[in-house]
Amino acid sequence: MIDHATAPGGFVQGSTRSQTLRVGVSVWLRRFAWATLVANILLIVTGGAVRLTDSGLGCPTWPRCTDSSFTPHGTIGPHQLVEFGNRTLTFVLVAIAVATFVAARQDARRLGRPDLLRLSVVLALAIPAQAVLGGITVLTDLNPWIVSLHLIISLAIVSAAVLFLHRLDHPPVAPATGVVPGLAWTTYAATWLVLYAGTAVTGSGPHAGDAKAPRNGLDPLQVSQFHADLVFLLIGLTVGMWFALRATGGDPRPVVALAAVEVLQAAVGFIQYFAGLPVGVVMLHMLGAGLVIAAATWLLVVVREPVETSERTEADGLLTS
Repeated sequence: MIDHATAPGGFVQGSTRSQTLRVGVSVWLRRFAWATLVANILLIVTGGAVRLTDSGLGCPTWPRCTDSSFTPHGTIGPHQLVEFGNRTLTFVLVAIAVATFVAARQDARRLGRPDLLRLSVVLALAIPAQAVLGGITVLTDLNPWIVSLHLIISLAIVSAAVLFLHRLDHPPVAPATGVVPGLAWTTYAATWLVLYAGTAVTGSGPHAGDAKAPRNGLDPLQVSQFHADLVFLLIGLTVGMWFALRATGGDPRPVVALAAVEVLQAAVGFIQYFAGLPVGVVMLHMLGAGLVIAAATWLLVVVREPVETSERTEADGLLTS
């Protein structure tokens, strides 16, 4: 291995990567990075709770809850509490994002890792952007296409949070090319198709977020079948990834995790469909969506930027210590 080969972006490959593993990022940055991932998956679930309890217009305007107040007042019902509670989670996310930025700034200077700072800024800016999009969903009376985009952006933030976690121990290097990385990219793209088709299914169904909210006009049966077809495609690609990694000696953990989450998510999806969309099962399906994109992102970054076995063992030791 060449000790002083410089990768694109100014990072040194070879021994520098191993040195980064030995030095490591701070404990606080690692904790905040995990908090970012968990909090954004939680936001997906709580956002689903708003929709499933018909609380989407519990606060009928934005950024205020009512025309005269930022908080519910007067006769406060469960819809107002659910919607306003979901809004207040934004402040929790902002606090985590600021803490992550501060920790990343310190570690970026100490380790010479500006990529950590850049990713923390992206994650931080995504929070107010998502809040604004949430306001647009309210101001458009829960337009189903805007609601779908709102969820997709949350999933994108989860994906970026997984990349950030990967970056803690793996500075950017020139991406691998070939059949296996291409298959990983295809699997990742198929994951997004499945997730977006799932939002279209939701937009055609009964859980609109409010009794008067519009639907997208698609046939629920047909769009559900299309969604299921894409799920089978994704599972097939994942199985193909497992065989490809087995043949090339790649890290099998991400593809095993993705396969496990896909099977569980598919099972929950079938149960919710044939059980008539019970609220509890649908919320579990929302949680599964966040876990699916997290696992798919993990698979992509590991295949795209493979590490040597010795480095993988060293990184595992740091994570478990």
